[in-house]
Amino acid sequence: MPRKTDISFLDHLTENVALQFLERAAVNPQAEAYRYPRGDTWESVTWKQASDYVSRLAGGLLSLGLQREERVGIASGTRYEWIVADLAIMCASGATTTVYPSTNADDTAYIISDSGCRFVFAEDDIQVAKLHERRSELGAVDKVIVFEGSSDGEWVISMSDLASLGDTYLAANPGAIEQIAAAIPGDQLATLIYTSGTTGRPKGVRTLHKAWVYEGCAIQVQGILDETDLQFLWLPMAHSFGKVLLSTQMACGFATAIDGRVDKIVDNLAVVRPTFMGAAPRIFEKAYSRIVTMTDSEGGAKKKIFDQAFKVGKQVDELKRQGKSVPLPLKLQHGVFDKLVFSKVRERFGGRVRFFISGSAALNREIAEWFNAAGILILEGYGMTENAAGATVNHPDDYKMGTVGPAIPGSEIKIGENDEVMIKGPHVMAGYHNLPEETARTLTEDGWLRTGDKGSIDADGFLTITGRIKDLFKTSGGKYIAPSAIEAKFKAICPYASQFMVFGSERNFVVALVTLDPDAIVGWAAENGLEGKPYAEIVGSDQAHAMVQGYVEQMNAQLNRWETIKKWEILSQDLSIESGELTPSLKVKRNVVERNYSDQISSFYG
Repeated sequence: MPRKTDISFLDHLTENVALQFLERAAVNPQAEAYRYPRGDTWESVTWKQASDYVSRLAGGLLSLGLQREERVGIASGTRYEWIVADLAIMCASGATTTVYPSTNADDTAYIISDSGCRFVFAEDDIQVAKLHERRSELGAVDKVIVFEGSSDGEWVISMSDLASLGDTYLAANPGAIEQIAAAIPGDQLATLIYTSGTTGRPKGVRTLHKAWVYEGCAIQVQGILDETDLQFLWLPMAHSFGKVLLSTQMACGFATAIDGRVDKIVDNLAVVRPTFMGAAPRIFEKAYSRIVTMTDSEGGAKKKIFDQAFKVGKQVDELKRQGKSVPLPLKLQHGVFDKLVFSKVRERFGGRVRFFISGSAALNREIAEWFNAAGILILEGYGMTENAAGATVNHPDDYKMGTVGPAIPGSEIKIGENDEVMIKGPHVMAGYHNLPEETARTLTEDGWLRTGDKGSIDADGFLTITGRIKDLFKTSGGKYIAPSAIEAKFKAICPYASQFMVFGSERNFVVALVTLDPDAIVGWAAENGLEGKPYAEIVGSDQAHAMVQGYVEQMNAQLNRWETIKKWEILSQDLSIESGELTPSLKVKRNVVERNYSDQISSFYG
């Protein structure tokens, strides 16, 4: 049975995010709150220092005339300034509108205009240029505040300019921030997050203060995290997964190291040495592939020891999860392999990780078990923007591989028609901004959120997601296919895979498009006579085709006959955020890929 948590905490929730932050700063003023890279070093900020800076920025917004629930945009990657800007907006009683830095000028203008932003925080000159390009469409925007870059002193001002305005405002209005924060009701708008939909314009999800506060407290009462932990945060803050971790931090009191550069994640983990991190499955897939391919390239005794270590590690892990004792000979072997192999794997992630949290997309069970065998626990959770990111999560002391855990305390999960997962609780959105019909289709009259995901709940309350309902397809032979399950299986088998996308709706067999990881394929190329060749030449080679064919055959042997991949093609380039084929949280936009490569897919059936 899943852990039973006292839900009386729901009767004592802090009213809003602004108070949640100010109260945490008052309780732990000298404790570290944030650290962030500055050049080659990391700069640390206490809760009091962060609170003082946030108050100055909030005062600046108030001096510019920000009113209750007025929207303020943030167009930036993940960095310390994003966090203090967001907190300042809410401490001034405004509401944050998030914009990914990769969003094009057209969609940026739409989001800023549709949300009715009065002010916009912009990361740099690149983001400011997008706003200048569409300024005629942004009539409501009075000021742009730039994190780093040029300011004109009129429409575009700097963060220091805003803080100086705040100093003047607070000198004339002492205690204003605390008074405003105390007056914000829980059902006031806190955030507008625009979903990066695969079709049509993005939809603004209206998330209330009480939703974020509840999410953080629901983790805190489970005892998963506390003030002794250290988080590494790289996730896009424009995404709900990244945003909810801030509320969790304020509820639990741990420090957060922040750096949104995806290419620096592994290097940063070794330096920061966090105790936990949230991430999308692609990060774990890449780390797994890098370690496996490096070991394969070394070959010889090292590879034999490595392979035997994980064979033993998985046996020990399976016995422990079944509640069985580990025989002494196996225990002794495991101790040796822990020193020789597993400790080195853990050290690549800083050596102190208690667990990772995986969300945003499905994590392959085999990859999760591989990490667990090395002593690195990945807890899979589930949620969506429409419910402030967290609906279910496994617990470090109570988890089931292959599931996304039970509902977080104080909320409910049920399975509706067509096996659709449905969610109810304080974290469910207030609706879509300016889209009443979309809201009515997504929220039932009695408050249940229709997720669009297909799933099942076991006798212990653990939820398993089997795929997006709209992504499931039926072959012309009448067989239903869950593409995500097949895709995850291939990426667990093939360490060189970046993406594996399955298609075949209303067709008589299933096909796939494949991309190979640009980093992982370099070592493979050197071993196969292709060293120094361009990426497109490597992936188009006969050797690469033969390699992928071998993994496809290996996977097909594990599938039902109607699920097997009959034809496939390696694409000449990987998918990317810039091409619009991946979301900023590294999730594949299936419809975009299918549209972009419709000719290749059709040719499989020619």
